[in-house]
Amino acid sequence: MELKINNQTKHFATDSLTVQALLDLEIPEKQNGIAVAINNTVIPKSNWNSHPIQENNDILIISATQGG
Repeated sequence: MELKINNQTKHFATDSLTVQALLDLEIPEKQNGIAVAINNTVIPKSNWNSHPIQENNDILIISATQGG
């Protein structure tokens, strides 16, 4: 499966991923304070376990930061 994640093309050896499975692969250490959008649509955290990812999806993963 080929996906565009934060403007980088990445390849995965599976053709079946959910948002949560992708996050477990990409950022297993920090999953609090993030938001995920697929093709410019924000996916609620409550749907991460069930929302499927399709070939060639454009995915944006945003981390909240502190500062001033």
